[in-house]
Amino acid sequence: MRNILTICNYTFREALSRKIFLTFFGVSSLVLLIFSLIFATVSIEDMLPVVNVNGENQVDNLVSELTIFFKTFIIVPLYGGGLFLSIFSVSSFIPNMLEKGNIDLLLSKPVSRSQIIWGKFAGGSIMVLLNVAYLVTGIWLLIGLKFSDWGMSLLYSIPSITFAFMVLYAMIVLIGILTRSSILAMMLTYLIFFIFSPLLVAREQIYLLFDSEILEFLIDSVYYILPKTSELGKITVDLVQGRGISDYQPIWTSLLFLILNLSLSIITFSKKDY
Repeated sequence: MRNILTICNYTFREALSRKIFLTFFGVSSLVLLIFSLIFATVSIEDMLPVVNVNGENQVDNLVSELTIFFKTFIIVPLYGGGLFLSIFSVSSFIPNMLEKGNIDLLLSKPVSRSQIIWGKFAGGSIMVLLNVAYLVTGIWLLIGLKFSDWGMSLLYSIPSITFAFMVLYAMIVLIGILTRSSILAMMLTYLIFFIFSPLLVAREQIYLLFDSEILEFLIDSVYYILPKTSELGKITVDLVQGRGISDYQPIWTSLLFLILNLSLSIITFSKKDY
């Protein structure tokens, strides 16, 4: 465990030296500053009109809807944009580690190769977790102070977004070990995140266009193999809006994808000669 923490710390320091963590922190701080100014200068009454239905004041309901709006407004771009930046940030960790000189120095240390992979994976994941937690917790505090809404639903997005990143990061680690290319690892991950996953969610509509059982089998196979980033995004929004999780299948299959990729990464890295 100590060796894993050492590699994790080294990865975190690498992110700091390349200004990755500071960039995340700066963007998050800017978002919090903007929301602080909005909440400080605009009253609740200015944000929404007082609506009366059947003679009953509906302000409380509208304020509740307004808080949900702000929560969704920040989480939706955070999920997409945050993961986009996170993938870009960590895609070079493994290729840089495998460069001549870096890998020689690392392997000379009394640390196993599996511990190196676990440390790299943990370091990148913790970096993203801290940034997501900083932004989400800050928004949660601002909403609580402004609207007196201290519900925990917004905070559920922290583990949800971090888990989605970890699933994709596991694949980045494997591709990095196999190809030593940060560009390829990044592009393949973006391809799954932005194209394949959204398309596979709509596979039922695709089946209507092509009457082929073989095609349906192939598409279903790809769907269950690849991570369910679109569904994980929907789960994140549902949690934030207080609806809970209606389908755990995307979580379990994505978790299996994570475990498989990390296992293959450890096996491949242990057998390669550097």
